[in-house]
Amino acid sequence: MSGTTAADQAARRARVQAQAQAQQQPQDSTHQPSRRRRIAVWSALVVALLVLASIGLAVQSTLTKPDTGVLDPQGVGASGAQALARVLEAQGTEIVVVRDRAAAERALAERDATLVLADTSYLSDESVLEVVGSASAAVLLQVPSRLPELLVSGASAAGYHRGDALSPRCDAQGVGGAGAITPGRMIELSTEALRDGAEGCYPDAGAFGLVQATSVVGTPVTLIDAVSLFSNAHIVDESNAALALGLLGTADTLVWFVPELAGADVGAESLTLGELTPGWVSPAIVLLLCAGLAAAVWRGRRFGPLVAERLPVTVRASETTEGRARLYARSRDAVHAADQLRIGTLERCARMLGLGPSAAAPDISDAMAARIGADSGVVRGILIEQLPSSDAQLVALSDQLRDLETAVRSATRPERIQP
Repeated sequence: MSGTTAADQAARRARVQAQAQAQQQPQDSTHQPSRRRRIAVWSALVVALLVLASIGLAVQSTLTKPDTGVLDPQGVGASGAQALARVLEAQGTEIVVVRDRAAAERALAERDATLVLADTSYLSDESVLEVVGSASAAVLLQVPSRLPELLVSGASAAGYHRGDALSPRCDAQGVGGAGAITPGRMIELSTEALRDGAEGCYPDAGAFGLVQATSVVGTPVTLIDAVSLFSNAHIVDESNAALALGLLGTADTLVWFVPELAGADVGAESLTLGELTPGWVSPAIVLLLCAGLAAAVWRGRRFGPLVAERLPVTVRASETTEGRARLYARSRDAVHAADQLRIGTLERCARMLGLGPSAAAPDISDAMAARIGADSGVVRGILIEQLPSSDAQLVALSDQLRDLETAVRSATRPERIQP
């Protein structure tokens, strides 16, 4: 009768718990939209921060990595000049590629070489004059507006040529064997410059696409806007290759100087990342960070004091053990119940004997027999071999396991045994 009453109580408790869970499910469903909104907000913030970090890394890498772009002899892109460099090397011209001013000056001091200056954007006027003055001859492949007037007295930058290809119509060195080209920026020469020996080629409307003259520092220089002439994409057009080989192929050694931003000296102070980026970038980053912090404070989870959960039914832990015992009794599987008792005894005794978790049952049995001085066959029969077939035999085996564990405990920890 008592067993039926306990079963009824357990059934009632199960029904109460099921009803409580059913009542909680609608509440949980009402919290799902808000939880999804929080996840969406945090996901958007993370994506925004990742985008900002990616932009920063891209800008930083662009500013710090070597410039292998316009007319770089090692550049393989459309604006590089690797094709021209390989042809020159195949004809026996040595090419020394340098990327900072100190290396260029050392290379020019060590050998009699022609300087090829690909870009002067990162060099100050003083640096340009000093590097050009260190060379026996110089060919400048880009013509910014300040360069002609800086290097050649009476020269100035003009506009860009927009018409058809032009013939050289001059006797300048290295130009005689070249045909028509389509120059870029044109250069104007004053009457005084022409009288002093400056020579212009590819004339159009009083300006020239190529100028050869003696610079203000005494070095013979050639000025030509070769970005659209000597690059990999255009070297095979018109007579561009013939002109390039005529200007550069006669020298035994070329010091090809490709200045980098890392060695820039265009100002008295080095430029920082903030100075190089547009003015709105820094305030935008600060604003986004502040917005992210405000959103984190607004939507973030706040952990308050711990709150005990109110359960509809309180189930004692002992009831679980009693319920499992009743299941074993109802199944009448004495062997399975004995195995569970033996497993618990073996695990506890193994810990007391200092055996690892991988120790096998026979090893634990032999160690227990050796510790308590009992017959190993008897101990192994209790722990492994005996198979109870009735409840009485199961109870007897349980008492034997308990006595065996007590003996091991008294042998390993005698101080814990009460007198």
